[in-house]
Amino acid sequence: MSEVLRDRARYTVAVRALCEFTAKQGDLDLRFTPSPTAQEGIAGHAVVTARRGDGYRTEVSLSGDYGALHVRGRADGYDARENLLEEIKTHRGQLASMPDNHRHLHWAQLRVYGHLLCAELGLEQVNLALVYYEIGSGQETVLRETRGAPELRAMFEEQCGRFIAWAEQELRHREARDAALAALPFPHAAFRPGQRQLAETVFKANSAGRCLLAQAPTGIGKTVGSLFPVLKAAPSQRIDKIFFLAAKTPGRQLVLDAATTIRGANAELPLRVLELAARDKACEHPDKACQGESCPLAKGFYDRLPAARAAALDVPVLDRAALREVGLAHDVCPYYLGSEMARWSDVVVGDYNYYFDGGAMLYALAQANGWRASVLVDEAHNMVARARAMYSSRIDRAALRLARAAAPAPVKKALTKLARAWGEIDAQAPHPYQVLPAPPDKFLAALQGATSAINDHLAEQAVPLDPALQEFLFDALAFGRLAESFGEHSLCDVAREGKDRDKDTTISIRNVVPAPYLKPRFEDAHSVTLFSATLSPWHYFADLLGLPADTGWVDVESPFTAAQLQVTIAADISTRYQHRAASLAPIARLMADQYARQPGNYLAFFSSFDYLAQAADLFARQHPEVPVWRQERRMSERERAAFLDRFEPSGRGIGFAVLGGAFGEGVDLPGARLIGAFVATLGLPQLNPVNEQLRERMQAMFGAGYDYTYLYPGLQKVVQAAGRVIRTEQDQGVVYLIDDRFDTPDVRALLPRWWRQ
Repeated sequence: MSEVLRDRARYTVAVRALCEFTAKQGDLDLRFTPSPTAQEGIAGHAVVTARRGDGYRTEVSLSGDYGALHVRGRADGYDARENLLEEIKTHRGQLASMPDNHRHLHWAQLRVYGHLLCAELGLEQVNLALVYYEIGSGQETVLRETRGAPELRAMFEEQCGRFIAWAEQELRHREARDAALAALPFPHAAFRPGQRQLAETVFKANSAGRCLLAQAPTGIGKTVGSLFPVLKAAPSQRIDKIFFLAAKTPGRQLVLDAATTIRGANAELPLRVLELAARDKACEHPDKACQGESCPLAKGFYDRLPAARAAALDVPVLDRAALREVGLAHDVCPYYLGSEMARWSDVVVGDYNYYFDGGAMLYALAQANGWRASVLVDEAHNMVARARAMYSSRIDRAALRLARAAAPAPVKKALTKLARAWGEIDAQAPHPYQVLPAPPDKFLAALQGATSAINDHLAEQAVPLDPALQEFLFDALAFGRLAESFGEHSLCDVAREGKDRDKDTTISIRNVVPAPYLKPRFEDAHSVTLFSATLSPWHYFADLLGLPADTGWVDVESPFTAAQLQVTIAADISTRYQHRAASLAPIARLMADQYARQPGNYLAFFSSFDYLAQAADLFARQHPEVPVWRQERRMSERERAAFLDRFEPSGRGIGFAVLGGAFGEGVDLPGARLIGAFVATLGLPQLNPVNEQLRERMQAMFGAGYDYTYLYPGLQKVVQAAGRVIRTEQDQGVVYLIDDRFDTPDVRALLPRWWRQ
């Protein structure tokens, strides 16, 4: 929340942040209501200010001090002739439906600006106006009052007085934190092999304010080796926040464990660590709406938040369990308590989407508050696929039919118009899969009309939408937002799926190059370090993710030796789709021979669940004496844990898994828990019309269609899966790469250097 510029005795806070901290009250209310987009809000402000006279000043910069607190911001407009200061808010629908606590917050902001203006211009009083602009009708609703300078000053000081104790506490925390970090010792007696190289490179990248790609093998302690140097760089580089992002829950737990280890080296270290969990995992009442009339933890949320916030600061590592304990002790929602504590934590641990997706909370907070943030991205080989998903969207015609059936008359008319525009696309794209040059303008206009009709209905009626209608609205809004930025980085296609292919069409915007969306995220951070055991070749990630030109690259030396891992290429077997039936018997024989020579725990990876099932069934029939267990589709967390529990140090058997799935990376089975892996596939993405379009686009943009679409993503999964075998410098194991293509020079070149094949 705080926009902190570290002058020793001064704490700088934005007007909005000050008022959000001190003036929010009442219930948490997150019911969906139609609201202007950011572009609509900017346009609405421009319309209102254009209606004012020539002497009207816009974006009036104002600032003032109260003790150690420096408050600053920009008022929307000031008319000197009328001595009128305005705060402009855009909205959609009936103003009466706006919650009272929102208007209370708006008045608080305007009155702070009023005081700052009076102080700057020496005014005895000022006229204040809240201007609510309804974007649909263009109508302004103006609420006015006149306040004297002494009264406004008293209000300002009351606001600051409620915040300054917190601000002074935060200044003391920052000073103590930075002093402790400057003297922080490494938490272990010595660095592991490779760990020092990684740590030094990460430290240099943060000292220079550059981004970094770090390929670092599993087993060197990447988590501590990346977090520790950023903590050490924080005082000198004035780093406000460290965002440590991981793709999966086990990765986030490793970060929390690393933070605990680092704190263990200095029990008095004033470092606040927060874990952000997904909303569906943190919600205490999933059957209730996020508003005071429904959920008891939303009722009076902002009234109880100050006490919960203060209690949360006393917990050094606010993981999901700790947040829940604090939240329930104060009767506030743990999930939204976590969102609040992101403003006051030093290290925030969460998923990629918290910084990189279109509505990323951490990125928005960093922008709004001027934070200098260092971002660490674990298992960064996942970033390309994850970012593509963040900036892709689809809507299907079956969902439109359901929405239309549930729609009231005014909305149904707009949805019928959309259905006609959709029918024209279907007529022009009759094939099972077809790429369009761009989202058709007529379709987008009809889609915009449909979303506006739904929003207008919702604003006027102020009643919950039918679930089918609401789901379609969300999909349509997401599609419309991506259509605004459509370019060569994305594809628009029509696919015919389902039982009735004439009616069950889907229109998608598929992002293929996330770089245009991610580039600002890299540029606005102080430093971003992406690390993984599989980041080769570096230009693949630099091109697709949009990394800055001065991004550094390091390939950390492995602590492991070729003597630890026997890598065998089974070049006499083909796992190509047309050869899979023939491959089953030789694969079973190879696995059985290895198991007979060295009984123990093994993982066997296949390219699909169907291939896995065929191989596991045959092996179990032919070798019933060998214990076999297999990955199933859509396993729960408990089922995944049970699968891994089978790998006991004294155990024996073969676990069958899908390459690139839950057990292909982020799984730690050291020593005798896993002594070998069979990888019966190159991991190449499926050959289908979508991937072929992707290949063509990669070829056009980078001259490497096959490599960027198939080879690099596939080999990354293979190396990740094989990396489950050797986890420590004491481990010994075997890996079988089963396919003749592993024996080609271009594939061998992408395998780890320390392997002896």
